[in-house]
Amino acid sequence: MKVTLKVWRQKSASDKGKIETYQLAEVSEHMSFLEMMDVLNEQLITEGKIPVAFDHDCREGICGSCSMHINGEPHGPDRGVTTCQLHMRMFKDGDTIYIEPFRAKGFPVIKDLVVDRSAFDRIQHAGGFISVPTSGNTQDANSIPIPKADADKAFDAATCIGCGACVAACKNASAMLFVSAKVSQFSLLPQGKIEAKRRVLQMVEQMDKEGFGNCSNTGACEAECPKGISLENIARMNREYLKASASSSE
Repeated sequence: MKVTLKVWRQKSASDKGKIETYQLAEVSEHMSFLEMMDVLNEQLITEGKIPVAFDHDCREGICGSCSMHINGEPHGPDRGVTTCQLHMRMFKDGDTIYIEPFRAKGFPVIKDLVVDRSAFDRIQHAGGFISVPTSGNTQDANSIPIPKADADKAFDAATCIGCGACVAACKNASAMLFVSAKVSQFSLLPQGKIEAKRRVLQMVEQMDKEGFGNCSNTGACEAECPKGISLENIARMNREYLKASASSSE
């Protein structure tokens, strides 16, 4: 199949950047989107041109680093997949495909399709952890009784890979789905109760510092999330935040 690619090219964070057009004549419908990008880069190198910079690692939908905005959608037109799991059979012969980086104040563009998502790391560092004593008679986690419903919700929240699709999909560039998933995976388990108040206050505070917007209540984040993280997590985080705020003001 033949495709026309409209790719965002930006030499550096300080460069204005622009859309450039490329033609690919022999694309297999069985290729993944990243394999198609590899073919494009091979063509550009052969032509003596600079290849397109894009993030990737596992190519198995685990790391989330492959994030791209494809035809106006984070990770493209398929559902429940990351960009590396998107296949060219989702497009038609002769299609024009627009490929851009995720756009948000908290995700500044580094080069071409690569954005700096270290803001998510800083939010995690602010409270996305538990303090566990490693010496003495530490209780085995498997011996702590946890209701199955709570365990299931915690595991569902923990499937978040931090790709940033929720931010890219939100008109306010909100990171609340990501932050709420990280808050939920601990708040639902007994191991996370000790630091629960400090965790939610610090993570929300850091989220605001990074320049992410507030929840738009449109549900675009859940719709575009490759792991199907539920909006219920945002409601849970709001409850946790209100409780922590009320407690700290007493």
